[in-house]
Amino acid sequence: MPELPNASPADPEEGRTRWIGADSILFATQHRPWPAPMTPWVMTQRWNDLLFLHYEVAPEKLRPLVPDVFSLDTFLNRAWVSITPFWINQLRPPGIPSLPWISQFAELNVRTYVTVGGKPGVYFFSLDASHLSAVWGARVFYRLPYWHADMKVKGRGGPEIEYRSKRTHGPRPAELRGSYRPIGKVGHAYPDTIEYFLTERYCLYSVSGKRLYRADIHHLPWALQAADASLERNNMAAPAGVDLPAKPDLQYFSRSIKVLVWAPERLR
Repeated sequence: MPELPNASPADPEEGRTRWIGADSILFATQHRPWPAPMTPWVMTQRWNDLLFLHYEVAPEKLRPLVPDVFSLDTFLNRAWVSITPFWINQLRPPGIPSLPWISQFAELNVRTYVTVGGKPGVYFFSLDASHLSAVWGARVFYRLPYWHADMKVKGRGGPEIEYRSKRTHGPRPAELRGSYRPIGKVGHAYPDTIEYFLTERYCLYSVSGKRLYRADIHHLPWALQAADASLERNNMAAPAGVDLPAKPDLQYFSRSIKVLVWAPERLR
């Protein structure tokens, strides 16, 4: 896999300052497509050893699988589905310290890209997590399609990550097994590139019945590397009716990113 294209070098200062206080990243907002919310955030978390597996999907095949309330967000008339395995730590509400036995767990998302009212965001087909309380909490408060899974992550923070996930409940089985590693230099994606389109997203959408919700998030620009992934099994998108090829069209890695999350806002 070649080095990350269309990217600017990562700022070395960022690595020294990004973990000093959860609110510190709110001082860097110029990269956002719209201002951060004025209301207080309700949760912070850190995403680690994240792999982006990006698959191009014909818009006419994806459109029937996404609720009509959303407009598909495409790049050069191409629609995309992404699978993102990673693990979370330092999850906590403001003013409360994180506790390792409830603030750290693995997660695996299947998502596509949509817009509502001109705001681009992410729509999740599914989210698998290894922590049952996180599954039910996100289902209740964020109306997201979380499922519990048996998940194992080996080599955390190391040169190669081994990832195993098998859904333990849900309408259809879903499993991912494989390993991945970063290659090449770390950089940030430039605006108007496919890398920027697929990663720099600052809200998520969900639907519950006829109700539509949006939750804002905030983070610094993604520090990305090209990735080399070897997948033994990947049928994570099949329960959503998405037929993906054996190999992704694009794959990237990010070592860690700190995220602030706001409460969901009902739009309709």
